Amino acid sequence: MSEIGRVVIVGAGQAGGEAAIRLRQLGFKGEITLIGEEPLAPYQRPPLSKKYLSGEMPLDRLLLKPPEAYADENITLITGKRVVWIDRAQKKARLEGGRELAYDALILATGSKVRELPVAGADLPGVYMLRSAADADALRPVFQPGKRLVVVGAGYIGLEVAAVARTLGLDVTVLEAAARPLARVTSPEVSGFFLEQHVARGVRFELSAQAAVIKGDERVRAVGLKDGREVPCDLVLAGIGILPDVALAETAGIAIEDGIVVDAQMRTSDPSIYAIGDCVRRPLVHYGRTGRLESVHSAIEGGKIAAAMIAGVAPPMEEAPWFWSDQYDLKLQIAGLSAGYDQLVLRGSMEKRAFAAFYLKDGKLLAVDAVNSPAEFLGGKRLIERGASVAPAALSDMSKPFKEIMTAALA
Repeated sequence: MSEIGRVVIVGAGQAGGEAAIRLRQLGFKGEITLIGEEPLAPYQRPPLSKKYLSGEMPLDRLLLKPPEAYADENITLITGKRVVWIDRAQKKARLEGGRELAYDALILATGSKVRELPVAGADLPGVYMLRSAADADALRPVFQPGKRLVVVGAGYIGLEVAAVARTLGLDVTVLEAAARPLARVTSPEVSGFFLEQHVARGVRFELSAQAAVIKGDERVRAVGLKDGREVPCDLVLAGIGILPDVALAETAGIAIEDGIVVDAQMRTSDPSIYAIGDCVRRPLVHYGRTGRLESVHSAIEGGKIAAAMIAGVAPPMEEAPWFWSDQYDLKLQIAGLSAGYDQLVLRGSMEKRAFAAFYLKDGKLLAVDAVNSPAEFLGGKRLIERGASVAPAALSDMSKPFKEIMTAALA
């Protein structure tokens, strides 16, 4: 067991909360202090644009654990406070207000911040972003039937919000600078499927369209496009992505490269400081490169790895990256990263709204997008983790259960 006695975790999101609890589960007996800027105990962010926004999920179910669970585990939880300085030489973290906390190991779980719309009028009342529970709480009362909503950005968050809004009876227009939705993360075939599903439910899309200005006096009334057209609206939701929150690490002189640079053990350029979650650029062991993973998977896994290293035990085996998105009654589950694929194999039926898209490069499986197809997601994830090559004809063979196909490929 390590001789580390004091651990300070900066950031009380899913990654930070996971690391704190995991340390105790691994038998760490020292001091653990978990510090978060928000007033809440650690909570899940994915439901913010789904069931929490729609009102289906109450706040207590959003929390990862009841607040008292941290006290029960002898974890000091400090909420509503920001860490403003790290003194690496003295191994101290300073909170706003001047309080300093000594550490033997520090975990940065500072997460990410939303990209703000870079246009005039983005600060008008009626323009919203969605990153925190407070953001969702502000949106929920204005999501009223008949209201006109413009969603800027057709990524996962934008489409999830559009789905909730249409289900609640809002009039929805989605603006997307790319030629198709989900262009950064999936294939044209899967993009087209989701585009059709939204259009069938009354969502309007303006593709290859960019917002130039948000118009209004006391409140937003329209979004002006670069081609001169206007889209009238009562509400605007900016969903144009996130940026890693690296300010604290950068000020402390820790290596940064589109995220806090960490090794496979989640250590930064300072061996006493770890970093986990959305804020890091980490080795992607299944792909032979580094990258940022904006996902629950990365938050949980990073927390487990950092906790294991501090507790002096073997870290867990790394999973293939996984993600998910709920839109209407469609559950999209993604395993792996499809960038660089040279072959797409479809299994199942888009018409029946249950299918999987497999992405291969030189015969090796890179990723799978599974829509209402959990067996293909789970099996595909395992194949990616094992670095398996699978014959395209086998992947598309609906006469066999996918578990049988997976077992044969791994034999």
